[in-house]
Amino acid sequence: MRPHVVVIGAGFTGLAAAYQLTSLGIRVTVLEADAEVGGLAGCFEVNGERLEKFYHHWFVNDAHILQLINELGSADNIVHRPTRTGMYFSNNFFKLSSPLDVLRFKPLSYVDRIRLGAMVLRARAVKDWRALESLTAQQWLSQLGGDAVYKVMWEPLLRGKFGAHAPEISAVWFWNKLKLRGGSRDGRGNEVLAYYRGGFAALARRMAAEIAAKGGEIRTGTAARALMVEGNRVTGVKTDQGVIDADAVIATPALPIIADLVSPHVPAAYAERLCKIQYLANICVVLELDRSLSKTYWLNVNDPGFPFVGVIEHTNFEPAETYGGRHIVYLSKYLAETDSLYTMSDAEMLEYALPHLQRMFPDFARSWILAFHVWHARYAQPIVTRGYRHLIPDAQSPLDGFYIASMAQIYPEDRGTNYAVREGRAIARKVGEQVLRPQSVPHEPALRA
Repeated sequence: MRPHVVVIGAGFTGLAAAYQLTSLGIRVTVLEADAEVGGLAGCFEVNGERLEKFYHHWFVNDAHILQLINELGSADNIVHRPTRTGMYFSNNFFKLSSPLDVLRFKPLSYVDRIRLGAMVLRARAVKDWRALESLTAQQWLSQLGGDAVYKVMWEPLLRGKFGAHAPEISAVWFWNKLKLRGGSRDGRGNEVLAYYRGGFAALARRMAAEIAAKGGEIRTGTAARALMVEGNRVTGVKTDQGVIDADAVIATPALPIIADLVSPHVPAAYAERLCKIQYLANICVVLELDRSLSKTYWLNVNDPGFPFVGVIEHTNFEPAETYGGRHIVYLSKYLAETDSLYTMSDAEMLEYALPHLQRMFPDFARSWILAFHVWHARYAQPIVTRGYRHLIPDAQSPLDGFYIASMAQIYPEDRGTNYAVREGRAIARKVGEQVLRPQSVPHEPALRA
């Protein structure tokens, strides 16, 4: 009888793990509390087309996700497009898509523009990220480009995203951002990004279909309520529909959710350690407009009075024709889940956002809005502080047969679907080695009432 593994969570980590396990001949059941697969890359419908709740794209050097898409025979669905990046600073818009744009960036002196342009090259020259672990992003960026460059370019972005945590953020986190963006450019230095036809939900559904074709099962609307443990070994997962027996369990949600699952069965110190990594929540306001705001895809906002870290006009990347001529704009806000903004109603959040948007774009009018949506993610961004590596839990938990693969374990890189796929496949290989050992005695899964 084939061994059986339960995967908790059908985000890209869980789907990649299930895909890899079924490729090894292992039977898999994926449990997803939401009504659809995809996790933070989940989608909703706009004019008959699926669109991500939270903006998504890939860099052209995101090798893990691109390899998976090739394996699925879906490479024709990948589109590469040059994008326009900009900055809103001191009530002005600046294009920052190419090296020439950097040289024209007037808020910095000519010498500081040269320093800014050289920063990406210097960041990519770092061979051992461990050398940066003792530094904050502020310390490293100031050393790399000088205080003026830090104050104008980087400090507003750090504070806009991490708020009060900005002084604690590790240099390693920012190094990876510079390295990634610097490696996703064409021969003339312009940034090129990738997208999947039909949105990331289409890829998630394609993965789910492949898992099912290989004998796996995905149960949406099914939350993992508790672990079944005998001795020190996990034997199954309890759901509202019953208990699913398992030879191993892979958990992919945020670490505090995993801590709740394991806490009845492990020493208190271990469960507490899982909660040491803190997370920011996110609110994303998605506007469907009858016209474009600007020509910029990704607009960083270096204005402390503007509450959103960025204005992302998705239809300057994926054409508006995809959505029946509707122009899609994301307004992203990272914050603590205790912040009053996080508890606002959708209508209140729109009213909060509009005056800020009108200040930035004076011609913008409420009448442009055809529809709007507000999405919340409680665990959107792990707060990567100095020494973060030492906070990351091992993939193997103290419980035999229980494994962890969460976004907080992606390091030195930051979370994203590319690394979610890498980590999901890696944990699946590890678990596969364990459950396929000759001495193991697997059993067929059963649903116990």
